[in-house]
Amino acid sequence: MTTAVYTAPRGVVAPIFTPFADSGEIDTSLFIDHALDMLNAGCVALAPFGTTGEGTSLSSNERIDALAALIAAGVDPAMLVPATGLPSLTETAALSKACVDLGCAGVMTLPPYYYKTAPDDGLYAYFEQLIDRVGAPDLRIYLYHIPQIAGVGLSVDLVRRLFADFDEVVAIKDSSGDLANTEALLGIDGLAVYPSAESALGRVLPLGAPGCITASANLVAGPIARLIEAWDRDPEEAATLQPAVTASRLAIQGHPLIEGQKRAKALISGDDRWANVRPPLTPYGADAAAALARDLGLLT
Repeated sequence: MTTAVYTAPRGVVAPIFTPFADSGEIDTSLFIDHALDMLNAGCVALAPFGTTGEGTSLSSNERIDALAALIAAGVDPAMLVPATGLPSLTETAALSKACVDLGCAGVMTLPPYYYKTAPDDGLYAYFEQLIDRVGAPDLRIYLYHIPQIAGVGLSVDLVRRLFADFDEVVAIKDSSGDLANTEALLGIDGLAVYPSAESALGRVLPLGAPGCITASANLVAGPIARLIEAWDRDPEEAATLQPAVTASRLAIQGHPLIEGQKRAKALISGDDRWANVRPPLTPYGADAAAALARDLGLLT
């Protein structure tokens, strides 16, 4: 029976926003403040530069510089799992190695997402060579499965094969939105599986999920963290917290995930910079975002 030899962070992991100055550059001071706020709100780790962090709109150098700024500001790199997946194996390996060299706990890596019909054998070879090229004994790769956005997914059979061969390395974030897929992944003994929706926690925590990696944490990390903590203490108490957490998630899903939440953050904080996004995204309307913030109880 296979058992992973490291302990995955238990709790809510925030794929944090990337704030931009009006000039379009990363606003480093705002990025640092938000990261610290997320940790203070109860997040056990941060996953910068994922979908919510507009990672595919950032260069590798921008990501490395922003990570270095977080670490210099006092964020423990052992609480960072930055996204590194790029279509080029060479670039993904270089970025992943840079993150490991900074001391990051792991990297969250998309499959190569340009070739939409790549077979499982090809995807296996990509991750096998990635692990070899990074060449770090403490490398942890959180496979990032979000086929509805990336256009390329990671089958349960492929994940099982990767985990069988690299169990000390591989975990997964399942952002498919398919609970049956998440449950199938949780059937791989020892694999750490993080769903992307906190609304699924009542189903997946009893199956062994260590928590979730959810965009919603950018606005409502506290209630999600308390729900996971309650499961460890008293599942019946946790069950009473789930409906409110699910309702918040449904409210957020009613708006564009990135633009809507960032505009809501701008309204809540009073800082208009939070509404900035990089093209091809466009800023979200203030009235709609205000409705979202009110639904979440964050704006009167």
